[in-house]
Amino acid sequence: MSVKRRRRRKSRLPEENVEVEITAMSNEGRGIAHVDDRTIFIDQALMGERVLFKYTRLTKKIAEGRAVEILKASGLRVEPKCRAFEMCGGCSLQHMSSDAQIQLKQAMLLDQLKHHDVEPVETIEPLLGPEYGYRHKARLGVRYVHKKEKVLVGFRERNSSFITETERCEVLHPSVGMIISDLAECINQLEEKRRIPQIEVAVGDNQTVLVFRHLEALTDSDRHILSAFCESHSLVCYLQAGKPDDLELLYPKQVEPLYYMLPVNHGTDTDLKIEFQPSDFTQVNPDINKRMVANAIDYLKIEKTDMVLDLFSGLGNFSLAMAGQCQQVTAVEGSLVMVKKARDNASLNNISNTEFIYADLYSDDALTAPWVKQQYDKILLDPPRSGAAEILPVLKKMQAKTIVYVSCHPATLARDAAVIVNELGYKLSKAGIMNMFPHTGHVESIAVFEK
Repeated sequence: MSVKRRRRRKSRLPEENVEVEITAMSNEGRGIAHVDDRTIFIDQALMGERVLFKYTRLTKKIAEGRAVEILKASGLRVEPKCRAFEMCGGCSLQHMSSDAQIQLKQAMLLDQLKHHDVEPVETIEPLLGPEYGYRHKARLGVRYVHKKEKVLVGFRERNSSFITETERCEVLHPSVGMIISDLAECINQLEEKRRIPQIEVAVGDNQTVLVFRHLEALTDSDRHILSAFCESHSLVCYLQAGKPDDLELLYPKQVEPLYYMLPVNHGTDTDLKIEFQPSDFTQVNPDINKRMVANAIDYLKIEKTDMVLDLFSGLGNFSLAMAGQCQQVTAVEGSLVMVKKARDNASLNNISNTEFIYADLYSDDALTAPWVKQQYDKILLDPPRSGAAEILPVLKKMQAKTIVYVSCHPATLARDAAVIVNELGYKLSKAGIMNMFPHTGHVESIAVFEK
């Protein structure tokens, strides 16, 4: 007996624009309004504004839309610097003043903490840095558009798989952000332009790297075109046909590894040199990263006799900076590749008091590992968006004096903070945001817990 599957019909979106008043802001910076008992999340609308909006998504309880005309503007509104802002998904808050963005993000963090009945004794002043040209890591989409007979390069449009048509990107490092149209024209000359889906951008202190992902082998002519382009713009060019680390250096013939320098102990010691591959996770905003690492070390109050634990340690961004100020750092990371690279960075900087351990911190196996049974004076956590809930129980036995938690997601930080305070016996002494991602809804924050 055959069973016919019912095909879900997409709700037909209303074609007419709707006038509403924005009564609140969402965590990601969208305006909130209400129509017919339905909550509407509206892109590019600000608190207190009256706008005409167009529906982009519609369900029984909620809907999404995009402001098409501002009837009454808010005092928070500014002119976006980027001409493609209305379409591009790379930024979401360029229409909001910088001060308002900071206030929104600080409120998001404090609201999340309050929601979990945890409040800091002290709110840290926001850590501020450059607002444009700050982004040193990015993945740009590439697509040949047949109707336009040209290649587009850039971030994807909001809520779409289409590539935004733009000549430049204001938040990308200028070595790439100012040549978007030139880059698109270069790829448009290639025979295999339809088979290049993305470009990985990585900017170090020493060079800017472009990694061209290609789905078919490139011809000699295509290789020459890419080499000539990168030479003329002082860029390093890699090709990637397989896995992210399977890179073929195209231009120049020899090149030193990417690296960034990390000041140690407020510049009184030799700076650290952290080498990385274009595909490795590094913070997108090096200016904020340098000061974030320094602040985290200050908050931990590290002493020469301390045993320090660094969880989710990556390339050693925090571990290697802490090593010179304590007796021993035990750094634990869930990627074996990153563990090996962190060890290499320790050797590069002649650091011998760090131990880099591979362990899945979301697995039950980590709860019984030998490093868990040791005692630590200070602990640093820098987990991904999902947080650190699985590993928190083992911290209770360690009885560290101070825990510093660096987070890229306020909701999981607040959830974990409640456990650290209520179950591990700490107080939340201070918390605040760091403006790692200006003009976006992403919030980087730091919290300090003390016994």
